[in-house]
Amino acid sequence: MPTCRRKRVLLTQPSPALLDALRAGSNKEVYYLAQTGEIFESYEAYATRMSFYRMKQFQCEVTGKSGLDYFQALESEQQEARTMHSRFPEPLKAAVLKAVQWQVMGRLDHLVEAVYERFKDRFYPDERVIVDLKGDKYYARVVQVFPPRPPPPFPSSSRSASEGQASSSSSPLTDDDPIHRIAEDMKIPIKDANARDDPHRYYYKVQILEEEKQPGQGKHGAQTKGKDKQSKFSGSLMDVQCADMSRDRLAFSKSILRRFIRDCVDRDAAVASPWTVKPAIATRYGVDTVMPEETRQSVEILKKGESDKRKKVWEEKEGPLKKQKRLEAEELRAKAAAALAERREREAREKEEKARLAKEEAERLAAEKKKKKPVRYPTEDLDITIGDREKRAGMKLKRPTPSKTAMPFGTDRDTNEAFLTAWNFLNIYGQPLHLSSFTMDEFDHALRHSLRDPACVLIAEIHSTLIYNLRTVPFTRFSALQSLDELRNTVGADDRVLGVTLEQLENALTDIGNNWERAPLRLTEGREGWEESLVGCLKDHATTENFPRMREIFTRLLFAPESTDATSTVTTPASTPQNDNLSVPSQPSQRYHTLPVTDKVAILAFMCNLAISSKAIHMHMESCEEQLTALRKEKIEVNRTKKQYLEEMAALAGESKEATPKTSNGTEEDVTMQESSELSDVPGSDGEGETGTPKRRSKAAARRKTQATERQLARERQANEKQRLAEHRRLDEEVNKLERRLEGIERDFRKLLGAVRVKPLGKDRFYNRIWWFDGMGSSSLIGSGGAIQYGTGRIFVQGPSEFDAEILERREEDIKARRLAEEGEEGMLGVGEWAVFDNIEQIDEFVAWLNPKGVRELALKNALTKWWPHIGPGIRRRVADLSNATKQPEARRSARMKYPGSELAREPYMLWTNKRALSAS
Repeated sequence: MPTCRRKRVLLTQPSPALLDALRAGSNKEVYYLAQTGEIFESYEAYATRMSFYRMKQFQCEVTGKSGLDYFQALESEQQEARTMHSRFPEPLKAAVLKAVQWQVMGRLDHLVEAVYERFKDRFYPDERVIVDLKGDKYYARVVQVFPPRPPPPFPSSSRSASEGQASSSSSPLTDDDPIHRIAEDMKIPIKDANARDDPHRYYYKVQILEEEKQPGQGKHGAQTKGKDKQSKFSGSLMDVQCADMSRDRLAFSKSILRRFIRDCVDRDAAVASPWTVKPAIATRYGVDTVMPEETRQSVEILKKGESDKRKKVWEEKEGPLKKQKRLEAEELRAKAAAALAERREREAREKEEKARLAKEEAERLAAEKKKKKPVRYPTEDLDITIGDREKRAGMKLKRPTPSKTAMPFGTDRDTNEAFLTAWNFLNIYGQPLHLSSFTMDEFDHALRHSLRDPACVLIAEIHSTLIYNLRTVPFTRFSALQSLDELRNTVGADDRVLGVTLEQLENALTDIGNNWERAPLRLTEGREGWEESLVGCLKDHATTENFPRMREIFTRLLFAPESTDATSTVTTPASTPQNDNLSVPSQPSQRYHTLPVTDKVAILAFMCNLAISSKAIHMHMESCEEQLTALRKEKIEVNRTKKQYLEEMAALAGESKEATPKTSNGTEEDVTMQESSELSDVPGSDGEGETGTPKRRSKAAARRKTQATERQLARERQANEKQRLAEHRRLDEEVNKLERRLEGIERDFRKLLGAVRVKPLGKDRFYNRIWWFDGMGSSSLIGSGGAIQYGTGRIFVQGPSEFDAEILERREEDIKARRLAEEGEEGMLGVGEWAVFDNIEQIDEFVAWLNPKGVRELALKNALTKWWPHIGPGIRRRVADLSNATKQPEARRSARMKYPGSELAREPYMLWTNKRALSAS
């Protein structure tokens, strides 16, 4: 079948309505596509399908030709099939098809390899072969086949001994005698088949063909000599063995055999389905189309084993397996293992052979690689080794260790990822959410705020904006209640979590937050009622599948402990009250502050994942795409203008050099001329004789005229030089303005691009991803008056992805030992693990450790250098803010513990205000 984008094109099947009309015998008019036999009810469907077939995007599955329409590809496949069937030996077709019938092999290549090994040294009557006679090759036809016979129990007669080797050990076959019958049975291993029916013991009576150019026959003299030998052997009969026989490679090879089998057999899409010969071809060549009972049982065992394996995986997700089902699955697997033993043995041998060939090829390529020219840098990072020269130059050999414990939630990978996801979403899409930006430290402290009074404004604003946004996202009314009801049918009505049954939870959840999509949540009223709206929002959006912690969170929000000591509720903002026995119904507004921080993070991460599909976010992303296009165009124009100004400045500098006069000794001429009064007082002018007076006067007049001309030229040069300097200064100021604009474009580009997709700064040699989240979306790197702003004030390091980890594992060298040497045991990050650099010294050491000879680390180093004017000051300012926060008198700290609300309101996260909500209202 022709393929389209590497997938077979399946024909359109008639619709059920059309089949019903056919059964009813109605004369309904349809549209018929004669080339494929497809039937369509409407002309639109017919025209659409025909347009699809006419597109030049199909590929011939046999030849690999691409850029064809469907009919051209189909014609190419049919032509190649006719050519292949005409070349493939006709006597061999039935034997090959009988051998592959009902075979269970995963890949066609394995089946072709097994069949080729079985039949390459076995020949059949009336088959055309090439016979090698003392170095000369001739086309011949197999007349008779003499299979090996067991030796007689008594000595042969003299007459038998005189008939030669063929008649003594072999005898001709009748039409009823089978040949190569053992070899045709693919259930018998090839070694056993060759031992029981050795192809090298067969004798074949062949007849040399006439009137045809024999293989290996050359031109001129060799042609005449070949004709003489041909006339000598033409038409003669002789007995030969398989060692002297071969087939034409155009008629029998692995590629021809693969095409023949692929054209004649088919296989169902189900697991462990056998290869079956197509019915028409099986009837033509006498292949049995009824599966033997033994084969059927083996195939069913294999299918049962695969289905049980998948069923076990599914049941493990749903709940623990029962003992009886596990025993039954083990029995089925044992039976399947017995049936697959031979197949595994064959695959193991093939795998060993392929591994050996791959190893030899790798060794050959490694030897060739050593002989190649020196590597041109930058190149693959892991191919670079630090030599003695780099060590003497002071290159860092070991990377500084990023801190895992400095992450907001330590080594809890899932909570860290959810925390970073929520913070990035809220800051990047602050404009469509009408939410002012805040630092990651403020977000962390707000989540850990566990006091009801004073309330945290930041938490209330975050949840309120998300609730407003999720009102535009489609939801299923009471989806959480439906999910809990299904869970009750599964685990039982008496199942308890935190001392609360599912029935109690459903009853408490029924009357909370039903009006959440219409609740006002006014800013002037402190977003009063946002906790109940949060429960209503989760009740309509969450299920146990998309929000696994839903039941526990609802229980903590709607139930309180039996007894609560008022004095025990006075806790620090970072503490979280815990009680594992909740039985008293309560209100979400009284219980939210008691939630564990991980539950608060899970709620925000779930709401952010839902909000990404809202209309406001989509419109904002489209707007950012349009602004990015405008910025790209503006950047091109600014660079073009800057280049023009630089060219003008270079031209002015060249004119200035050309206009500067030089004296004969190479120094600039003194343009300061003497005044006319000084020129008149020339020594010797008074008291001169009358005879020389006219001559001297004429010379003085000429000199004064020349000096006046020079003074005029000097003044003009000075004026031109001043004009050039003024123009140069103006152009320089314009270039500086353009450079500042380019910096602003880069900052704006980062902000807009962060709203579309967040990308890391780069990767190091071990594929660790380096993240810097500042300056994206609604947050800015520069505040009012040019003050430096930061969002995280840190550089995050994330371990390699699963795909990158596979690349590292495929490396020939011991990557684990190298990582241990260059990263240290504590610095090695697994897949998805997080760590952080939070001080300047560590980041400086990390940048010094990067090797610019590698492609990844060169790009990463360039990115860090590009944004360092913002990264460095942001980290320093965060460190200073943290230092100022910790420098508090002991009296104030004790007062805070005694009266927690007095000083807590002065914390930065408590002083935050939502300016975007104020401007929007």
